[in-house]
Amino acid sequence: MDGLLVDTEPLWFETEIEVMGRLGAPWTHEDQKQLLGGSMPRTVSYLLGKATKPAPAETVARWMTDGMLERAAAGRVTVMPGVRELLAEVAASGLPYALVTSSERPLAEAVLASTGISFPVTVTGDDVPVTKPDPAPYLLAAKLLDVDPARCVALEDSPNGAASATAAGCRVVAVPSFGEMPEAPGRLIVGSLRDVSLGTLRDLAQDAQSW
Repeated sequence: MDGLLVDTEPLWFETEIEVMGRLGAPWTHEDQKQLLGGSMPRTVSYLLGKATKPAPAETVARWMTDGMLERAAAGRVTVMPGVRELLAEVAASGLPYALVTSSERPLAEAVLASTGISFPVTVTGDDVPVTKPDPAPYLLAAKLLDVDPARCVALEDSPNGAASATAAGCRVVAVPSFGEMPEAPGRLIVGSLRDVSLGTLRDLAQDAQSW
């Protein structure tokens, strides 16, 4: 979701700076890069590792969530290029599809509501015991869709997310949002979702055995 479907990374950066101001430490884009595709517990742990004025982990998580919910409610979430067109094409085809995000459900639902985007199935960070880069989120999504992960194509923007999908057995279309994306077998790297069509996804799934 974040960084792939919607451009929320600037909003996360603002929120992290705000929270780190309470925790008494600076925050940089290099810090943000360390958290791409990660869960809220991982984010909170990283923030507290830099803090000079520590606070309870649950308090920091609430600050982060509240900050992002406020920004989403203010209509500041921007949909990335090519997203609506690709989702419309997939939906019209009748293929099963799902959202798999490390964000927790309240935030994911707020972002989707603010953009008008919807999914028949959503897997969020609080639906699984272990989040990306573990394969658990994608394995759960495949189970809920009643499909074989090996026939799935995951669209990701972060190395953590791509690693999660690959470990689950999925093919990956990677659209790097922040930093570099390493090449890997079964991974197509593109510059934008405008470069991806239903045909692209079908070709990747059909070529699975060649990897």
